[in-house]
Amino acid sequence: MLWTVTKVESYHDDRTVSSYDFMELFIREKLLFFCENERMIPMKKISALLLMVLLVLTLSACNTPAPAAPQPQVKTLRVAMECGYAPYNWSQENDANGAVAIADSKNFANGYDVSMAKLIAEAGGYQLQIVRLDWDSLIPALQSGEVDAVIAGQSITAERLEQVDFSDPYYYASIVTLTNKDSIYAKAKGLSDLAGGTATSQLGTVWYDVCLPQIENANILPAQESAPSMLVALNSKAVDYVVCDLPTAMAAVQVNENLVILDFTGTEDDFEVSEEEVNLGISVKKGNTQLLEVINGVLSELTVEDFEEMMDAAIAIQPLSE
Repeated sequence: MLWTVTKVESYHDDRTVSSYDFMELFIREKLLFFCENERMIPMKKISALLLMVLLVLTLSACNTPAPAAPQPQVKTLRVAMECGYAPYNWSQENDANGAVAIADSKNFANGYDVSMAKLIAEAGGYQLQIVRLDWDSLIPALQSGEVDAVIAGQSITAERLEQVDFSDPYYYASIVTLTNKDSIYAKAKGLSDLAGGTATSQLGTVWYDVCLPQIENANILPAQESAPSMLVALNSKAVDYVVCDLPTAMAAVQVNENLVILDFTGTEDDFEVSEEEVNLGISVKKGNTQLLEVINGVLSELTVEDFEEMMDAAIAIQPLSE
């Protein structure tokens, strides 16, 4: 039985060919040879030629690179903070000193809390994202799943523990009073010396809710929404003094030489606070044990001295108060 082969065109070029390309060109040349001789090709030769074509196709398929394996996706760790509570956290216009970009903003966040967040993200293999929220929005954002953790100088109180889970303490903050150097309270040696003064502090804090009521006959003004607002009230002398923690006071004094810290720690005339009220923790959504284990793993490797060194570094690079 004889078949007629239709004439086909062949091509050559100057490229360097692989062994598979060479085989394909060889078969094309054979087809062209048979066609140019315009003769009938026996079935046996046709079969052999088809086998050669099949071989080339098979080898070409084997030479096709396998698709790249999908890269594992890095999970994002969304950490919320005020970005306005130096030296714990603040915002700045660039990434100087290791600042991290704030989500949906042109600004960057830095401070003690950001340094801690970076350590946690590195340990857990996360990509860090800083989310700026008001103080009152921090816990609701955790509960709704909007963020994964809050690092914002939160005291580990029993009330908050009913709403979220807390890590081990990531800082131990003593309570102090901050006043102007020319204030009549600048020489106070104890809590009783603050009696009758006009005061305020930040909303939703131990400073305002627990400490200020301990001052006899104090004229307590409405709480301020943020630490910077609290300091503005003090600088403008709308109040005689404010109550805050030591790092906040140290940061304020560094940028305003007219302020003085009143620290009654170790005296019998000091604020009465429980350990939970001065221990600051990192909060996560209730039941998020996986993230909590990562956080506590990082904290277990840090000492109180490490915490102090990190805080001193944050105070040293904080920007001037707005």
